Amino acid sequence: MEMTGERSIGAPRQVVWEGLNDPEVLRASIPGCESIERDGENGFQARVAIKIGPMSARFNGKVKLENLNPPASYTISGEGNGGAMGFAKGGADVSLEEQGPQSTLLRYGVKAQVGGKMAQLGARLIDSTSKQMADQFFNRFAAIVATDTAGPEAANGAADVKGPAGQPAAPRPSAEPELPEGTVPTPAPGTEIGNSSTTERLGAATLIGVGLAEHAGETPPGGRPASVTTPGAPARHRPALPPAQPVSIFALVPSEIMGLPIVFWIGSAAFAVILFLLFVLG
Repeated sequence: MEMTGERSIGAPRQVVWEGLNDPEVLRASIPGCESIERDGENGFQARVAIKIGPMSARFNGKVKLENLNPPASYTISGEGNGGAMGFAKGGADVSLEEQGPQSTLLRYGVKAQVGGKMAQLGARLIDSTSKQMADQFFNRFAAIVATDTAGPEAANGAADVKGPAGQPAAPRPSAEPELPEGTVPTPAPGTEIGNSSTTERLGAATLIGVGLAEHAGETPPGGRPASVTTPGAPARHRPALPPAQPVSIFALVPSEIMGLPIVFWIGSAAFAVILFLLFVLG
């Protein structure tokens, strides 16, 4: 099996080189890696669980770094044993090319040989699985080294901000700047309040002021408070109601009937009674 490729990583070349030699970074980047430890100055021991098609196995392998040219290139050689599934051995040439202060081009060329049951799965399946694992490795590796680089850079960038003549820069204004004492903010045009007329805003402010005054126990504009207390609750003030007026029964009698005064109807009734007494009893 042979495979070549390249990947642009958003980190300085020295950071990428250190990541390729850091067991913790490699363990987090290699798909299925359960453990990886240093074995001497330029070697590693690893345990990786992989799945190729319908077959799954754990490989115990040893990797050795040769032809070291830090931070430009090295050669990886190693072998792994997957028990009944088979074995794998081979090597890879890795080179790092600096593209900029925060960009590195990583190139690799892999040559490997597999045996046992794993070899019976076919070269096409093995090649596609290897390419998928390589993509996963570089995606994870690039994310880790880029994150490690962004943290210190962001902190240093914030600390290096200076004002004129090397003095510390002025603090950034807050989202709600403080207004001078006695200044009243004016609603901005284009907003629901800003589009209202002066009279509408004054009326709304008056209603709000009345509610706040009542809530605070103060005298609202245009009314005298009446103390209202409830056991276990704070005292509140409400406007006093006018005294009740007595109701007369004569107020219920209508003053006119059919457009004629009530006195006319009373007199007519009395006259009719007198005529009845004269003609019937007389």
